[in-house]
Amino acid sequence: HVQLVESGGGSVQAGGSLKLSCARYGYVSRSSCMGWFRQAPGKELEWVSGINSGGGSTYYLDSVKGRFTISRDNAKNTVYLQMNSLKPEDTGMYYCAAARGWCTGVARSDEYNYWGQGTQVTVS
Repeated sequence: HVQLVESGGGSVQAGGSLKLSCARYGYVSRSSCMGWFRQAPGKELEWVSGINSGGGSTYYLDSVKGRFTISRDNAKNTVYLQMNSLKPEDTGMYYCAAARGWCTGVARSDEYNYWGQGTQVTVS
C-alpha cells in the first residue's frame, strides 16, 4: 500500500515563495517517477513537474521553468517543490503523484499510479 502525504501549501502574495513536501509511505518500484500536478478552480488537472528516482532527471511545465524546482530526498522518501516568484495563475490545489517507471517529460494524470490528497496554494 502506497500513501502520499502533501504539506506546505498556503496563501502568499504574488512574488512570494512556498515549498511543498510530499512524503511517500510504501514501495513504488525500483524505477519510479514522482510528480506534481495542480488544478485551478474550474480548470482541468495540469501536470507541473516530475523527477526520476535518483533525482537525475527533472521536468517542468514551461510556465514554471526558472521559478519552480523539484527535488527528492530518497533517504526520507520525500519529494519537494520549491516555488518562487509565485503568480496568481499558480493558484490551485497541488497534488503529489507517483508512477511506476521513469518520468519522460510532460505527463498525463493516467500515467501515475498513486496520488496524495492535495494541498492548497493561493497566490493573490
